[in-house]
Amino acid sequence: MKFVIKHELNNRLRIHLPMNNMTFRQADCLEYYLIGFDEIKEVKVYERTADVVIFFDCDKSKVITIVKEFSFDKVEVPESVYETSGRELSAKYYDKIVTSVILHYGKRLVLPLSIREVWVALKTVKYALKGLLTLKNKKLQVEVLDAAAITASTLTEDYKTASSVMFLLKIGDILEEWTHKKSVDDLARRMSLNIDKVWLINEGEELEVKSSDIKCGDNVVVRMGNMIPFDGEVTGGEAMVNQASMTGEAVAVHKTEGMSVFAGTVIEDGELTIRVTQTEGCGRFDKIVKMIEESEKLKSNLESKAERLADSLVPYTFMASAITWLFSRNITKAVSVLMVDYSCALKMAMPISVLSAIREASEYGITVKGGRFLEAVAEADTIVFDKTGTLTKAKPTVVKVVSFNGEDEEELLRQAACLEEHFPHSVARAVVEAAENKGLSHEELHTKVEYIVAHGIASEIDGQKAVIGSYHFVFDDEAVIISEDKKEEFNSLPDNYSHLYFAKNGILAACILIEDPMREEAKEVVEKLRSRGFKHIVMMTGDSNRTAAKIATEAGITEYFAEVLPEDKAGYIEKAKAEGRKVVMVGDGINDSPALSASDAGIAISEGAEIARQIADITIGSSKLDSIVILRDISQLLMNRIKFNYRTIVSFNTGLIVLGLAGIMPPATSAMLHNGSTVALGLKSMTKLIPET
Repeated sequence: MKFVIKHELNNRLRIHLPMNNMTFRQADCLEYYLIGFDEIKEVKVYERTADVVIFFDCDKSKVITIVKEFSFDKVEVPESVYETSGRELSAKYYDKIVTSVILHYGKRLVLPLSIREVWVALKTVKYALKGLLTLKNKKLQVEVLDAAAITASTLTEDYKTASSVMFLLKIGDILEEWTHKKSVDDLARRMSLNIDKVWLINEGEELEVKSSDIKCGDNVVVRMGNMIPFDGEVTGGEAMVNQASMTGEAVAVHKTEGMSVFAGTVIEDGELTIRVTQTEGCGRFDKIVKMIEESEKLKSNLESKAERLADSLVPYTFMASAITWLFSRNITKAVSVLMVDYSCALKMAMPISVLSAIREASEYGITVKGGRFLEAVAEADTIVFDKTGTLTKAKPTVVKVVSFNGEDEEELLRQAACLEEHFPHSVARAVVEAAENKGLSHEELHTKVEYIVAHGIASEIDGQKAVIGSYHFVFDDEAVIISEDKKEEFNSLPDNYSHLYFAKNGILAACILIEDPMREEAKEVVEKLRSRGFKHIVMMTGDSNRTAAKIATEAGITEYFAEVLPEDKAGYIEKAKAEGRKVVMVGDGINDSPALSASDAGIAISEGAEIARQIADITIGSSKLDSIVILRDISQLLMNRIKFNYRTIVSFNTGLIVLGLAGIMPPATSAMLHNGSTVALGLKSMTKLIPET
């Protein structure tokens, strides 16, 4: 691809492609290609001018080579990338605003005054009908007030004021709709599927393959805690499926043979074999968008209060206008009061503030499913952390396999990996990766595997019952014993590692030592959260007390609970809420799901189990825990902005009403200042809460 460098700074290039403009698909294709390179950190493609801004952290020559090798014909872009792109949406609303401005001011330059007045009168009818329809539905809302103000201006032959009010209302509606749709699409894009590999049934065997290789008619297996990757029909097994991403209802639905299942839903319990009926282009993104738009979760309590207040103030505005006319008999003063209301600004600024905050959070890799949860994070005084994969690194590693039955350690690791590869947990991934690193092939050795939440896995290997999991599961629940000659070795196992126990036929076969170091930033994050108002910072884990104490001390956490079950975590949160506390829960596993549901705001680590992300109200990138601090900052700044908007709207518009009553300010000026301030406040509400550094 040929191009011209238009401008360059340190680690930044602006280039121009040899074309006047790009189509939306071309722009998406180029962005998809460039962002796929590790050396390139950020890309901005401007389809209107065929310009591209590239931010990178390598030698400039490398970037130039990457761009030169690009060709629209050679890059294969998944259809989902085009489906979820917001590029066309932004262009559509940009064009709407530009067209509205050109038409509004163009009419003044081109059309004679008499024609403009007729045009305004005709447009007034539309607003009047809208107001009457609202009254017909027995609602006295802002639409009625707008209709009255515009109609009154037209009847008093103040066409300029009526035209200005209608223009500003239109711009305000476009900005509000644009911000809403963009924020919803950004959120839906992050909730869309991102499944790389699936289990394919091929001639009776399970093979892990790329999801892109799956065709209609293939049979795939999905187990507990995993997301269903495709629309399909159940051909085997039964399960409870959480369909919240499609229907908004979090209550699990029982699925058995012959029933349909949908991509994006998650298996809470059980296992399904699914015959794929649709892979791409089935409108999953549109379904998610619809679910979000219809969800009341998008509204925070403050936002809902503002909307109710906005509607409740409309009658008082009419009353003030009527009283003004009765006492002054001055229609100009009465119309001045009608031109100013609190409702318009309150209804516009509040939702835009919330949706802009959600979009800003997404730029930090934080997916928030509604304004209500930002409010909960802002008000929370208690935060509960899971340990494994949350406070500790998301990628624990196997340090050593200790054999207790005389079998070769690598053979025991191979068998353990064969069991663990089916389930979404960071420790399970560590075992599988350890086997891969040693080149240990582990074709299916076992019969059907059963996952017991927060405990472990049970199956059969070569006719022997095999279990792998926690101490409580293996020794207490399964009554596994340790050979007499191995007890001393067992008691001397090092305490500075997490222990995963593997047993066959009721006898301990191996202990897998897992290194699960604390995240480097954990201690600093805990300190920052404490400084931002969290009075109770708690750690809960199913690990032993000694392991929990070690991590808690390193992280600076004084309140922790060890050897807890999922119901214990949820029980603690319910008790804290009963005491009047606002609780945030942070976790990543299937066993965290009850606690995530019970909390005021559940936060899931993005690399955790699918069910945790599905149930959670907020998902953060797992690379750094600093995202939680950023989330707290955004939430608190949003609440401050909403309160500021409320004070500004009330004080400014009250001032306009007083000036109108005093006869100091004519209706045209009142309307201009009122609507102008509403749009200005809306634009201000779209700005970033955390300033860029």
